[in-house]
Amino acid sequence: MEHINFLAFAMPAFFLFLFLEYKLAQHKKRPEIFNYESSVSNISIGIAERLINLFIAASFYQLYYFIYNNYRLFDIPSNVFVWFALILATDFVWYWYHRLGHEVNFFWAAHIVHHHSEEFNFTAAARITTFQAIVRTGFWCVLPFVGFHPAMVITMLIVHGAYSFFTHTQVIGRIKWLEYVFVTPSVHGVHHASDEKYLDKNYGDMFTFWDRIFGTFQAEEEKPKYGLTHPLKSYSFLWQHFHYYFEIYELWKRSKGFKARWKAVFGSPAHMDQDIRPTLEKRFLQDKSNPHQRLRFRNYLYIQLGICTLILTAFTYYFDLLTTLDKVFVLSVIIITLINCGALLEQRNWIYYLEYARIFMITTFFLYEENLTVFFFIPLAIMIFAEQLFSLSRYYQNMILQLETVE
Repeated sequence: MEHINFLAFAMPAFFLFLFLEYKLAQHKKRPEIFNYESSVSNISIGIAERLINLFIAASFYQLYYFIYNNYRLFDIPSNVFVWFALILATDFVWYWYHRLGHEVNFFWAAHIVHHHSEEFNFTAAARITTFQAIVRTGFWCVLPFVGFHPAMVITMLIVHGAYSFFTHTQVIGRIKWLEYVFVTPSVHGVHHASDEKYLDKNYGDMFTFWDRIFGTFQAEEEKPKYGLTHPLKSYSFLWQHFHYYFEIYELWKRSKGFKARWKAVFGSPAHMDQDIRPTLEKRFLQDKSNPHQRLRFRNYLYIQLGICTLILTAFTYYFDLLTTLDKVFVLSVIIITLINCGALLEQRNWIYYLEYARIFMITTFFLYEENLTVFFFIPLAIMIFAEQLFSLSRYYQNMILQLETVE
């Protein structure tokens, strides 16, 4: 847990670099680099990952120490050459984790969220889910198993993650000579492309020589088209996280026999039935009457994301000092708010009732903290009375869910 408080500054740093990237994009007259809905979706997923990881990151560290203390193959010392070997080993493990994440359905279900975005900027780097963090932790366990000390491994993972963050941008042009050794924004942009010639290329995170050795390197030639080959038709926070697990299950149900069902889970995403996603989207998602409309009152989303960021920063810093109830309360409020943001982007009318649920949860928590739980019905009664007297749902519909036409 000693490493977690340091991460309290990760979110403010993220927004600082995002602001600088946005201003640089404006300076270069590249407004297409940023898309409002996609950026909100990306940031929401990033906040959720940082939040949930607070509860499980310590177990990752404990797992590294457990493996190192009980099963390490070698006693590797700490010196300059070992640190150099570790950075190479880390990127080598990442290459195979990343490649399998694209070649195996079960792993792709965790990783696909990172590729949903049709924009390529620092917000896309935030699209990491807790499922993905859990999967790759299994791969990172190879490092302490070989004999690298967990403290070295954890330090290197922070460096490795920081480097990859800066490869998610278009404001830095192609640097051809650097691509012979290092992953650049251009190289990683190819990996995020949905163009056929760019598919399943450039899995390395820091170095390009693994891709060159294993035949998966591709330099940027034409400007990439970012996102999935079959884009997701939703900004729903929940649907983005779970849709591919539903797709795997649907394929598993359609499959006959053990071998076919095994392939449904552990086979290649390239063999996924292409009619499954549209079928599930019709089943679970509402059709928008006009796909070229978006929210007019976007500041409401900005306010919610800003509050979530401030709460997450403080929550991370004071995490060890909070009670279990405090932690569950903050977790619930932030997750509900992120679901709220996704539902607003989807223009879901039921979001109004989620607003009431959030207010009721917050008031109940503070009443409990003041030993006034017996009065929990008062906020509930006030909300019901206000709704009946002022028809607040109508005002909410007219203000918050107002739409405008996208050019």
